[in-house]
Amino acid sequence: MPRPVLDRLAALRAEMESNPDAWWRTLTGRIAAARAEVAAFLRTTPDALAFVPNASSGASTVLASLRFPRGARVLMTDHTYGAVAMGVRRVAALHGAVVDTVHVPLDASTEDIASLFARKLGSGAPVALVVVDQITSPTARLFPLPEIVAASHAAGARVLVDGAHAPGLLADPLGHASGADYWTGNLHKWTCGPRGTAALVAAEDVAQELVPLVNSWGAPNPYPHRFDEQGTQDVTGWLAVPGSLAFFAERGGWDAARARMERTVTAAQALLAEALGADLAGVSVHEAPAMRLIPLAATLATDPDRAAALQRRVAAELRCEVSITSWDGRGFLRLSAHVYNRPEEYEYLAERLPALFAAAEREAD
Repeated sequence: MPRPVLDRLAALRAEMESNPDAWWRTLTGRIAAARAEVAAFLRTTPDALAFVPNASSGASTVLASLRFPRGARVLMTDHTYGAVAMGVRRVAALHGAVVDTVHVPLDASTEDIASLFARKLGSGAPVALVVVDQITSPTARLFPLPEIVAASHAAGARVLVDGAHAPGLLADPLGHASGADYWTGNLHKWTCGPRGTAALVAAEDVAQELVPLVNSWGAPNPYPHRFDEQGTQDVTGWLAVPGSLAFFAERGGWDAARARMERTVTAAQALLAEALGADLAGVSVHEAPAMRLIPLAATLATDPDRAAALQRRVAAELRCEVSITSWDGRGFLRLSAHVYNRPEEYEYLAERLPALFAAAEREAD
């Protein structure tokens, strides 16, 4: 988080704690002002946007607000973020709905992905909801949402887009997800806002069905205002988010920031792939901006638990934070780069990761 935003957050919290009653009386106007700035950044209208703590909360809000006919299907992919997938399965079970999963190979083209969704949508019971990642967490893919949304709507299904990584990485995440019924994205990731800040955006014809996960005094209000007042929740993060957006806009702009991230991660992927002897064939389709995959040896990170253990080992031995993911029985080093990352950080990894991974391979045999 940028230092000016940390300072702003501290000032807001000090003001809140100095007189909580006076603070609550000012919140309606403050939240409205912050919502207007975030909506402008995302290229939507304030009436479409509710603040939520994170993208998983936004997805859970949508899932909890809907009623699925018994026997109807809820469609997701095998790239769906784990917490969201758990929510899909739980809510589907409550309503007697069926969860169906689309397998999307890493090297699938746009046409392949559209065909995979069309086949799933057209076979079996009606699909009530399609849950799809904009940028996948374990595999760093940018899914072709226009084709997926069009196929889903043609089959009569609503679409929930998990855009957790999209704000900041994509210039127009809602434009890329155009037509989706629901979209949710984090403001604490690439936009560097405070933790616990995210946006939920809903189409006008479905927005009033959405209710917060917590019942509070704002419940009688229309969407999105019913999300603003939930007990004594600390909303200073929401109010500080515009400062993060302005920080990058005032220092070269978002396009320049994204270009720098892309240059850094592209060079880092080439450097580390060479150091690890990794073959990048098959992982270069639909790559997300500023995020890249490097396949690991076949015996490494073969499931989420082993991936988490390897990630902890890298942190402990190299004192460096990296993302190790597991998908479809394969382990990956998932690289990312922000403007604060420097080439020498990846050079450090290239010098040390091969020996650490080789040791982990020997222990796995």
